[in-house]
Amino acid sequence: MSLSLPSGLSAGTWNIDPSHTAVTFSARHLMVSKVRGRFSGVSGAITISEDAALSSVSATIDMATISTDDESRDGHLRSGDFLDVETFPTMTFVSTAVRADGSDYVLVGDLTIKGVTRSVELELEFEGVEGDPWGGTRVGFSAEGEINRKDFGMEWNVVLETGGLLVGEKVKITLDVEAVKA
Repeated sequence: MSLSLPSGLSAGTWNIDPSHTAVTFSARHLMVSKVRGRFSGVSGAITISEDAALSSVSATIDMATISTDDESRDGHLRSGDFLDVETFPTMTFVSTAVRADGSDYVLVGDLTIKGVTRSVELELEFEGVEGDPWGGTRVGFSAEGEINRKDFGMEWNVVLETGGLLVGEKVKITLDVEAVKA
């Protein structure tokens, strides 16, 4: 089934602007709060087709750029207990489908973390298109989804006296992407 492009969006390749893109996540800690973090090293491209259903996204994230504003925790997250950055320096996402969801979209793709690839669905929202002061054209998208970290081989945890877990298994992902038309 074909999908119309949102108003103002044109077909073509759009390169992700890493300095205006945020890849953030949150996970439960001690079952009472959430720890939030981000990755700053993102690159990739969005290929918009005249039929939005045929559009695609490809992105790579430098896992060493993880930050939760706590260097000790960040070091643990980079270790083999979690991301194993030394062995698996990048995370990748390659879309496999786009479908309508009311006035928004669902982006389906293969997410690879620690050498494990799983299909994920992200709720995708078109944020708009705008010319920039340097003669370029920019587009914005936001997306949200959730993964289970254990699905990607991140098993480490501590059982609390109350039976809860130190680190929750579900990880919420939020993306705010700005891209420049090539």
